[in-house]
Amino acid sequence: MQVTFLGTSSGVPTRGRNVSAVALRLPQRSELWLFDCGEGTQHQFLRSDLRLSQLRRVFITHMHGDHVFGLPGMLASLGLGGTSNGVDLYGPDPLDSYLQGVLRTSSTRIGYPLAIHRVREAAEQRTVVFEDEDLTVTAAPLNHRVPAYAYRVEQKPRAGRFDIVKARQLQIPPGPVYAALKRGELVTLEDGRTIDGRSLCGPVQPGVSVVYCTDTVFCEAAVQLAQGADLLIHESTFSHAEADMAFKRQHSTSTMAAQTAAEAGVKQLALTHLSPRYAPGNAVTADDLLAEARAIFPNTILAKDFLNLVVNAP
Repeated sequence: MQVTFLGTSSGVPTRGRNVSAVALRLPQRSELWLFDCGEGTQHQFLRSDLRLSQLRRVFITHMHGDHVFGLPGMLASLGLGGTSNGVDLYGPDPLDSYLQGVLRTSSTRIGYPLAIHRVREAAEQRTVVFEDEDLTVTAAPLNHRVPAYAYRVEQKPRAGRFDIVKARQLQIPPGPVYAALKRGELVTLEDGRTIDGRSLCGPVQPGVSVVYCTDTVFCEAAVQLAQGADLLIHESTFSHAEADMAFKRQHSTSTMAAQTAAEAGVKQLALTHLSPRYAPGNAVTADDLLAEARAIFPNTILAKDFLNLVVNAP
C-alpha cells in the first residue's frame, strides 16, 4: 500500500500544511481510498501524483469542518469530470444529512452512484465496516467532543511463494492452472491427478495493515484497533507540556500518540494533525513534538503534506 498525506494540519490550514486528508493507493488495482477530506483536498490532489478519478471510497472520522469541508466540492468536481464509476462514503451518522443538505441547497447533481454508510454500529460492536476479497476495514469509537472513529485497513493473508520448480518436476503443464495452484486451490489435471496447491506454496504471507486515528485523547479502543499494525497514523495536536489543553479539547499530545503506538506494538508511527502553534520559528516546533514521541516510541516519523510512505509486508 502507498500512503500519501494530503493534509497534516489541525483546525486551520497553514502555509505549509493543509487540513486533514490521507490517501491510500491500493496494491494491484487502480483505486484510491481517502481518509478525511478537509477544505482544499481536491487542490492537494492536483498538486500530487494521485488521480482523483481513481477515488473509490472515502472514510470520514468525524464531522468537524477541518475533516469534511472539502468533501462536497471534491465530489462535485469528480462528477463534472465524468470519470467516476461510483463512490462509497463511510462515517458518522450526520454525514448523510450534511452532504445531502449541501448538495441540495447548492443545486449540485452527482452524476455517478454515491452511497453513504454509517459506521457507528460496526465500530461499537467491533464488526466489519467493509470487506472484499483482498481487504478488510474495521473501526473503533474514539474519545472526542463529537462522535469520532478510527479506521484500520488490513490486507488479507496471501498464499506463500509458488514453487515453480517443483511444479515442473511434477510435470504440471503451465497455463491457467498455475494461477489456481498459486492461490492454494485443489486442482484436477487432465490426466486425472489431483494437486493441492498448498503443497506447492510456501508459508502464508501476512498482509499489511494501516490504522488512521484522529481526533481523540488517549483511549484504549485505539490501542486495541492498532494492535500489531504496520503503520499507525495518529494525531499529535499538542506537545506534552500542553497535556491539560489536550484533555480539555479531547485531542492527543505527541506522547499520547507514542504511548498508543507502544502499547499496540505497531511497527511505525506517523504523527499528523499538528497545531499551527508549532510552525517553524515558534518557541516549540513540530520537531520538538517528534523528539517527545521518539523518547517513547523510537520508530516515529513526522508527517508532512505530500509525504509518501510505502507499507510493505514483512
